[in-house]
Amino acid sequence: MIEVRWHGRGGQGAVTSVELLAQAAIAEGKYAQGFPSFGPERRGAPVAAFSRVDDQKIKKRSGIYKPDVVVVLDSSLIGLINVTDGLKPEGILIVNTTKSPAEVKKDLNFSGTVATVDGTSIARKELGVPIANTTMIGALLKITKAMKLDSLKDPVEHRFGRIAQKNLTAMKRAYDEIKSVN
Repeated sequence: MIEVRWHGRGGQGAVTSVELLAQAAIAEGKYAQGFPSFGPERRGAPVAAFSRVDDQKIKKRSGIYKPDVVVVLDSSLIGLINVTDGLKPEGILIVNTTKSPAEVKKDLNFSGTVATVDGTSIARKELGVPIANTTMIGALLKITKAMKLDSLKDPVEHRFGRIAQKNLTAMKRAYDEIKSVN
């Protein structure tokens, strides 16, 4: 099983990301959960969302406290919250940033794998808005190989309609452009 915690700000699409990921996993014949952590969030406030994907039925119904992967949609959250809290020492941290993986690894003193991609620039170019949630799904899939990128096609088309292809293009660019360091 792979357990993922997503950090973003209200309105950046973290909840949409976990929903799309779960739908794609189920389409591949896997089992999945996607759920947000709700509090008094509002647009711009820090939010968290969670994903589980497995080849077998998922019996856990608790929160995710020791994720295998953390995805950070907004690098300004680093320092504001502890994005590596509970992340397994051999885990994977994926950050939307212009910094290199080595810089982020050093900044956070994290021993696991760190991967970075400028998801915001990709989103601006491909979508016309700086919302990098679908972009970061592409990054996640490249680094984790949890499922095929093509499995997102139907869920993205259903969710985004006429702008689906732009989201799929942004996702593919992040998939191709992500860099990592162990």
